[in-house]
Amino acid sequence: MKPMKLFAPIFALTLALAPAAHAQFGSGIVFDPTQSAHAIEQIEQGFQQLQTAEQIYTTAYQTMNQVIAAYNLAYQMSRMPQNLASRYQSDFAMWTNFSSASVPDTYGNTSAWLNALDLGNSTRATSAYNASVIPLESYPGGALSQQDANTQATIKNQYASSELGQATLTNSLSTLGTIRSDSETFQQKLANLESDTYSTDPTQQTSNALLGKINSATMLQIHSQQDANQILAAEAAQQALDEKDQLDERNRLINQSIYFQQNFPTLIESMTSGVSDAIHSVSLSTTGH
Repeated sequence: MKPMKLFAPIFALTLALAPAAHAQFGSGIVFDPTQSAHAIEQIEQGFQQLQTAEQIYTTAYQTMNQVIAAYNLAYQMSRMPQNLASRYQSDFAMWTNFSSASVPDTYGNTSAWLNALDLGNSTRATSAYNASVIPLESYPGGALSQQDANTQATIKNQYASSELGQATLTNSLSTLGTIRSDSETFQQKLANLESDTYSTDPTQQTSNALLGKINSATMLQIHSQQDANQILAAEAAQQALDEKDQLDERNRLINQSIYFQQNFPTLIESMTSGVSDAIHSVSLSTTGH
C-alpha cells in the first residue's frame, strides 16, 4: 500500500471526531475551531506533499525501468552472434609474385621484367624495357635526309610510334608493379577488418567501433577502386597506341594511293614511250636486213 493512502482515513477520522469534541464541551474539553482548521490545513498540505512525493517516486521508477530496458537492448545489440563468422566468412583471391614462379631466364633478360611487375617504379620498368625489347636504331649520318619527303614522313611516324610505345609500356609496368607490391599490405588490412567484423569481443561491437570499421571499409574500397582505375588507364593508353598504329597504317595506304594516282600517267607514258622506241628500233633493224 502506498504511503499517502494511510492519511486518508486519518483525515476522515479527524472530521468525524470534531462534533464529538464539541459535545463534550462541558466536561472540561475546550474546542478551538481556529486550531482545528489549522490542523486540518496542515494535514492537507502533508497529503499534497505525499502526492507530490508519490509522483516523483513513480516518475523515477518509470525512468529507472526505461534505463534498464535501454541498457538491456544496447547490451543485446552489442553481442555478436557466435556463428556469424562460420556462416558468412569467405576466402578471397590472393596476389602472387611473378618472381616466385618458375620462369626460365636463359639469357638473363627476363628477371628485370618480372621485378618490374612485382615491385614497380619507373627505374625498374625502364631496365625491364631495355633488357627485353629490341632496341631502336637511328639512321646514320644523312641517310634519312637522302630519302624523299613521303619516305621521311613515314620513317619519322614509325619512330614516334615506337617511342610512344616505350613510354606506354614502361608506365604500365611501373603501375602494375606498384599495385602488386602494395597488395600484401592491402591484404593484411582486409584480413584485420574481416577479423574485427566477425569478432565476438564487445569492444569491437560498440557504435564507435562499428562506425570506424565502416569508414575503414569505405577507404579500402576507394583505394581498391583507385588501383582498378589506374589499370584501366594503362589499358586505355595501350589501346590509344594501338589505334594510332592502325591509323598510321590506314594513312600510309591512302598516301600510297594518292602517290600512285599522281604518278601513274607519267609512269605509263614513260613505259609506253620506251616500249614504242624499242619496238621501233627493232622494226627498223629488221627492215634494214
